[in-house]
Amino acid sequence: MKPNAGTTTGTMIPFRRPDGQELQGYLAKPEKPEGAPAVVVIQEWWGLNDQIRGVADRLAQCGYIALVPDLYRGKSTVEEEEAHHLMDGLNFGDAATQDIRGAVQYLKQHSERVAVMGYCMGGALTVLTLCNVPEASAGVLWYGCPPLDYVDASKIKVPVMGHWASQDGFFTPELVDGLAAKFTEAKVDFQFHHYLAHHGFANETAVGPGRIAATQFDPVWSQRAWDRTLTFLGRTLWPAAK
Repeated sequence: MKPNAGTTTGTMIPFRRPDGQELQGYLAKPEKPEGAPAVVVIQEWWGLNDQIRGVADRLAQCGYIALVPDLYRGKSTVEEEEAHHLMDGLNFGDAATQDIRGAVQYLKQHSERVAVMGYCMGGALTVLTLCNVPEASAGVLWYGCPPLDYVDASKIKVPVMGHWASQDGFFTPELVDGLAAKFTEAKVDFQFHHYLAHHGFANETAVGPGRIAATQFDPVWSQRAWDRTLTFLGRTLWPAAK
């Protein structure tokens, strides 16, 4: 049986990368963390902001331990130009194999099963992580993918779910089809869901005049994708009832 949703106790914690370097992350725990599976949540290009903390809190309320590694080392922004600058300054290979792997390894000390889930830039990093971090137990991609030349799908040995927007100008349907073809050829256990929505449809801050023109929160599709995600995590991370 899965534990009932409870209150969270989110806080910043230090943890170590495989190379020994230390970084910070936002850790949210369920009311009863003993025996709970875990999820590494990977930020959008904005940084470790309140919105992505809210994703971790939401997972904790559903019974998961959630950790968001601070990939930008304390920096975040609400400005598109600055977000682009921060993302361009990120070494994606290092982030996947060191920062995110360190987060997975930290959670593995507390949970037998650890999934990786990311949005936009974090979705791309999730794919790279699944190709390079054997400790991960599952992956969830939210409208984000790296250039296909960087994807060695033959290394992905865990189930994957993807949520994609058919009106996404950043990660186009053609790119998603290319990723699906790679996954199919490598016999990855995956399921992709497509929504008549724009990029960022699950980000509740992508509303109003301050949002990027190509993004738009959609509460209906967001809830559908979340329902599917929680079903997927429940099936892949929780031990079978005895």
